[in-house]
Amino acid sequence: MKLKSFNYIFGLLIIFYTLPILSDEKIDIWKNKKEVPNKSQKTTEQDLSNDSKLDPFQKAKDIDKIQIQEGSVIQSDKQTVYGIYEPANYDFSLNMWSTTKADDFRSSLKRLNKINLSKSSNEILEYILFSFSYPPLGMTEQEFVKLKTDWLIQNDRIDLIESFLKQNEKFDSKSKVIQYLVDSNIASGNIKEGCEKINFIDANIKDAYLEKFKIYCLVFNKKKPEAQLLLDLLREQKQSSKFYDNKIDFLLGVSNTTSDKINEKNLLNFYLSSITIANFKYEPTTKTKPEIWRYLNAANLIKLEDASDKKKLQDLEKAANNNQLDKNKIFEIYKQIPFNLNTLVNAKNNYQTLNDSDARALIYQKYLLSEANENKIEHLFLLEELFKKSDLSNVYSKFLSERIEEIGIDNLPEKYREEALARVVSDEDIAFGKVKYNDKILHQSKIMKYFLEGESKKKIQKDIDKIFKKVIKNKKYFISAKDLALADSLINDGFSLPPSFKYDELSKKFDVPKNLLQLIDNDQKAFLALKIVEIIGEDEPYQLDPETIYFVTNLLNKMKLATIRNKVLNSALPLRT
Repeated sequence: MKLKSFNYIFGLLIIFYTLPILSDEKIDIWKNKKEVPNKSQKTTEQDLSNDSKLDPFQKAKDIDKIQIQEGSVIQSDKQTVYGIYEPANYDFSLNMWSTTKADDFRSSLKRLNKINLSKSSNEILEYILFSFSYPPLGMTEQEFVKLKTDWLIQNDRIDLIESFLKQNEKFDSKSKVIQYLVDSNIASGNIKEGCEKINFIDANIKDAYLEKFKIYCLVFNKKKPEAQLLLDLLREQKQSSKFYDNKIDFLLGVSNTTSDKINEKNLLNFYLSSITIANFKYEPTTKTKPEIWRYLNAANLIKLEDASDKKKLQDLEKAANNNQLDKNKIFEIYKQIPFNLNTLVNAKNNYQTLNDSDARALIYQKYLLSEANENKIEHLFLLEELFKKSDLSNVYSKFLSERIEEIGIDNLPEKYREEALARVVSDEDIAFGKVKYNDKILHQSKIMKYFLEGESKKKIQKDIDKIFKKVIKNKKYFISAKDLALADSLINDGFSLPPSFKYDELSKKFDVPKNLLQLIDNDQKAFLALKIVEIIGEDEPYQLDPETIYFVTNLLNKMKLATIRNKVLNSALPLRT
């Protein structure tokens, strides 16, 4: 008995004295799950690269998060990453924000939201925002995912919203995102297409607003028994409403009457009001919700039945200027305003005696009646002045650009051409032409095939040896910043340049901003990429000056962001026809 007791006590002593040793041993606490950035550990991007791969189509996962302090596990919980893209596809990792402060991230995103970003800038921003990752330092998962979904809604990225919903099953702002998606389908005015598109949403995603729309779609597609079954389930769950029940019962034929009250609580209620009320009429105001404006536009429910109602016309003009109303609707209304023949003939003299809206309508009608291009452009420019006078330029700028393009710059008198050309709004979608290789210029040579076409390294190295030597022998050749951008990228990717090409010496004349180099020192890869989006901004990369192209590619090379770098190079360097 004493021996057993002794053995028991002795065993406890062994366990007690070996605990510190065991706690110091390296334990694989992550197993197959993604590593979490830890304040007590510094982890390099290279160390994490093998652990950062996610299936781009997998749903957001809960990931074990272990907080370690002084060698002991003190807390264990779950952390979820949200996104669309596998971070490794864009040279990022799950820990891409681990060294970035939340306030810096918020400030940068706030600035970007104020810029009318180019197509390339937007695409790079999407890679950064929607790669699966942990939030920046000091930011909660809830805020991080909200910033992402708010961006999707503000930029009306329906395609990305659908992808985000497919891959992220649970997040706090999910109901808001689903409602926006449903409203976008209703606001299109094409309910058949909207009902087809909404079917992609996984049946496991439950949301009352979505279920209500699905029930209506079943009614729309004449599947009333199925609609009734889902409606009964919704009512049992107490997720329906008195207004909704009233409308659906009427559409199902359960009731012969329905309320004439217009419900503006949400777009679905408003839509149901519009299709169930006989002779539906609605007067939108500046306080009307944007989604209701979009639906009214698509359904052609905005009309000015009384051309003498100047107050309503002015309200509609303001709505168009605020992007609530289709701008073309204003010009349709202008055509309806009656003027006698004498007023039209002497429009240039008479418009000054009219109120602002009538003056614009008169000059617009005079433009429509003009046959000579000189008269047309004169009235278009006069109309521009009248819109500016009333602070309604947003209504007119695109309209003016389109009318000038219809006439054609070359068809205008020479004295108007420069002024007219300045009014033409360039298309945001840059249509790149076919690449024309020119081996007499380094950054336009067939060496670019490596970045553009994925040419083999062995073949490109031969081209480098041949083309660089040929160019260097030309004493008149000037090594440009674009040439250095190419050279820097080739060196970064492991190619050898001829010793006679003094890259280090040539690159000294170009300064890279110190504040951006500091981000590299701090290993702030994702935040540096955000800064580069700010730099490119409204431009396409090929529109940047050569020095900016060089330092942008240099920074991307230093941070091993090859995918984004290639996007910049492919726009900025080749000669295209």
